[in-house]
Amino acid sequence: MQETHPKPEVLVQAKEVKMYSDYKSPYAYLAFDPAFELEERYRVRVRWIPFNLSLKAKGQRSIFSEYKAKYSYLDARRWAKPRGLVIRGPLKIYDTTPALIGGLFAQSRGRLLDYSRRVFELFFRRELEVDRREAVAEVVASLGLSAQDYLDYLANEGAQAYQRSQEEAAADHVFGVPLFLFEGEPFWGHDRIPLLEQRLRESGLAATRAADL
Repeated sequence: MQETHPKPEVLVQAKEVKMYSDYKSPYAYLAFDPAFELEERYRVRVRWIPFNLSLKAKGQRSIFSEYKAKYSYLDARRWAKPRGLVIRGPLKIYDTTPALIGGLFAQSRGRLLDYSRRVFELFFRRELEVDRREAVAEVVASLGLSAQDYLDYLANEGAQAYQRSQEEAAADHVFGVPLFLFEGEPFWGHDRIPLLEQRLRESGLAATRAADL
């Protein structure tokens, strides 16, 4: 009887999934942890990229945009409540540059997830002014990182890295967050993650064992 041998499984190298994000977006908050959980189920690496949303303040928007903004927060709270997340609408439009550069700083120190979770939580509880570098420095320090190193990074290397991120976003035609890109295909919104997962499965990236990751 001829002996048969199972064909060796072909392991697919981990591929990149870009995630453009902004700390003032409730939907970016909802997407953050589920996005990084993809790394546990698929042979992918999620790359967080800051994108500063340009929003109009109250009084600058049409009445229809006001209706949409109110609904968006209502809808975000529906999604957040089962997960125990608090989302309160901010009282002004924030320039999140200091916080986003803080994300790049934390990422360079291997603490992006801890930092981002803390920033999202505090911001949507109205306990953090993400446009104030001193307030962001306090968050950095609470993680055991150097506040002064963050401030130095903010003024030099971080500003450059942030600018490169905005240029990359322009090249990728980013218009909102969270926006995922996999092999050039965009998926906008936290509720599009299931569609992204379907695309990853179709690409043969589902992890079948721990060694695949």
